[in-house]
Amino acid sequence: MGRKVSSLPRLASLPIFHRTPGPAATNATTHSSISTTSFHHHHHTTNSTMARKQEIIKATEQLIDCINGGDFEGYTKICDTHLTSFEPEALGNLVEGLEFHKFYFDNVLGKNCKAVNTMILNPHVHLLGDDAACIAYVRLTQYMDKQGLAHTQQSEETRVWQRRDHKWQCMHFHRSGSPSAPFALGTK
Repeated sequence: MGRKVSSLPRLASLPIFHRTPGPAATNATTHSSISTTSFHHHHHTTNSTMARKQEIIKATEQLIDCINGGDFEGYTKICDTHLTSFEPEALGNLVEGLEFHKFYFDNVLGKNCKAVNTMILNPHVHLLGDDAACIAYVRLTQYMDKQGLAHTQQSEETRVWQRRDHKWQCMHFHRSGSPSAPFALGTK
């Protein structure tokens, strides 16, 4: 299922209200796309800094595309095996590892809706040295349930990334608001 989100232009060239759509899914029964909308634009950063921030946004888009498409194999390649998280599904508990998330991939994600569209709103990236970064954003997820009804959910997310062997990996995330798989919770 390894779908990829198209590359975004460099942040330096982004207009104030920029939206970059992701590609349509290859699975005929599910449409999944991601777009990023930035409301703030800072002119005081270097091209190198902008490029590294763009890498974090792209990695985040790829990770969310794996979630939307139910691609656990792709998810495990982007996330550290000891990933930690606080999220609504964990009921306030800190979860470590990928097993908790595997349940949702096996039973829910990519299975209960006809179409999914995710927007990352106002991403803000903090570079924490050459090989670490943190991104905070609002995630809007639109989806069509099996009955053809449209829904929108919002969550606020922060992800911590570390570069290992020239590859960004998600080490930790905190999500507030709606569950990642809202279409699994009584809207089928």
